Amino acid sequence: MTSRPLSSLALLALSFSLALSLVLASGAPAARASGGEATWRLEQPRPPKPPPGVSESSIPVGLGMVGDVEFEAPNRGLLITAGSPPTIPAGVWAYNGAEWHELAEVCGGAAQEGEGGRIAWAGPGEFWTVSVGRPGQAGESKEFFEPPPLIDNTLCHFSGGALVGSYAHVAFQPDSYQAMRAAACSDATDCWFAGKPLPEPQVGAFQLHWNGGALEAEPYPHEGRAIEDMTSLEGSLIQSVRISSSDPVTTEEVREPPALHRINREGIQPTLQPEEAKLPLYREGELPEALDFLHLSSADGTLWALAAAKPPQLGATGEVTLARRVGGVWSQLVGPGYPPTATPPNPLPALLPAAEERLLLDGPAKDAAVSSIAAEPGTDSAWIALKPREGSGAGLRAVLTRVSGEGKVLETQTLPSATEEEAGVGPKGAAAEVTCPQLNDCWMVTTQGWLFHLAPESERSLERDPRESEYFTGLITNRPEDQGLPQVPPDAPPPDTSGLLEEAPNYGGAFAETKVPAVESKIQAVLLSDVHSRLVHGSTLELRFHLAVKARVRVLAERRKKLVASTPTRTLAAGNRKLLLRLNRREWPTKLDLQTHPLAPLPTTTIKESVGGPEHGGVGTNTVSTGLIVLPQVPTFAELGLRP
Repeated sequence: MTSRPLSSLALLALSFSLALSLVLASGAPAARASGGEATWRLEQPRPPKPPPGVSESSIPVGLGMVGDVEFEAPNRGLLITAGSPPTIPAGVWAYNGAEWHELAEVCGGAAQEGEGGRIAWAGPGEFWTVSVGRPGQAGESKEFFEPPPLIDNTLCHFSGGALVGSYAHVAFQPDSYQAMRAAACSDATDCWFAGKPLPEPQVGAFQLHWNGGALEAEPYPHEGRAIEDMTSLEGSLIQSVRISSSDPVTTEEVREPPALHRINREGIQPTLQPEEAKLPLYREGELPEALDFLHLSSADGTLWALAAAKPPQLGATGEVTLARRVGGVWSQLVGPGYPPTATPPNPLPALLPAAEERLLLDGPAKDAAVSSIAAEPGTDSAWIALKPREGSGAGLRAVLTRVSGEGKVLETQTLPSATEEEAGVGPKGAAAEVTCPQLNDCWMVTTQGWLFHLAPESERSLERDPRESEYFTGLITNRPEDQGLPQVPPDAPPPDTSGLLEEAPNYGGAFAETKVPAVESKIQAVLLSDVHSRLVHGSTLELRFHLAVKARVRVLAERRKKLVASTPTRTLAAGNRKLLLRLNRREWPTKLDLQTHPLAPLPTTTIKESVGGPEHGGVGTNTVSTGLIVLPQVPTFAELGLRP
């Protein structure tokens, strides 16, 4: 389909139609549709300022690339956009039940499809955004030949109607933030942000964890796969990963690598683990990397997962595949079938006439790309957003289809609708994001930043959010200075590691603590002290220590920059504590990293500090480094000429 110049009459009809949409969206009474049937319709918010040369600010324009749309309640929603300068600045918009309005003209997304920012609700008036970094990161990076990456690698924290925190890190450093594609919170003290694999030679996926008081690095270990989506389910967070044959891993690969990860709530171990429930996705002989990552959505305790084949030039043989998890059991609803469980093929059927499918989806629906899925609460169905393959159809209509829990197509909708097209509403782009806050209440945004709303005519405007003035008090125009990843100041430099390789195995001794002459001084108490260790049962490290205050603690074991073992991050009360770490004789670590993060202010105390000790590599009698703790190297079985 090609767009045609609009006549004066068509322009008048278009203005009338869009003006009516704005009136209905602003909270004015709406006429009840016959039978109260929910229908999709364009409902575009007003721009904050008129386009150049246009005096009427009520004329809708596209919001630019919208990376995410999320609702905490039907009358409390957010979207993040790259904007459409100079009319629409990059930032965040809020929905109050009656209308969308600009909330912040900072912390916006990127103008690239699939990389436009993310939103994670942490409570009724608290949320996080994954946003584009600021150019200031370039001036600090010391790199002149390669511009620093800025897309999706910073975080903004909003609470109580204010922007209370901004987090970023300079580029080209070992601990630089990587691009984050997924974000979700269990509550205000448990938010996770994840994305690209860690830079080589590290193995794992980049993750940050907000524990209510600090932002911590919590990489997903063992698998260097990009994390692309995340949602909450039954008290845990479920992550989706993109599988590739070139992904670095430290564990033995299985025929079907886990496409989902689980992040358990505090107190449930392990913290990070592959999803245990069997996920039926592939046809007989199909390689897991032929399927793209799973788009996730959950409602009423049910999890939906949607994927499409990777682009044909990558040798993909898959097709649109939809699976659903109910009561801990997965089933494939749409797709090529799953022979191990005798699931028969049920490919996505033709949704539109063949010529229209070629025009809007670049071919049959089962071979289309997918952009989003939204489970509709109170129903046994979900809305699926389809789009053409990359590089075609971007300026055409959006395609949505609703699929039942049995894998049947219930309805298909192209937007703008035929009625809207007759009124002069032209193409607004392919479907980008879809979400459903409640029954018969869904929102879809296109690749060009236009919003469509599914609702009965009498319910297009809801009761305004009664706490709107508390949470969203005005336009936010300033972003605070970026905070890097919070670090606990080391109690002392790492101990002297000279002669490490010559040390003999110590199967039961403790880490040595050098005693040197000391003088008394009054300083802030150290978080970690009285560290002792021993090996039990030949291969389990028992690490004992004293915590001055409540803290989050974990131990990482590395062998030549490769992570070979780790404990989960645990929250421990003040006092004498211990951690156990199971080691593998075949991959004996060459160093240990004890990571600590205090969750309360450290008290001031009088200690004995080593004279010439810490600054020269010694360890004081009441202090120990929170950095590297050396474990004597042990020959592997292979090095000893033995078989494991």
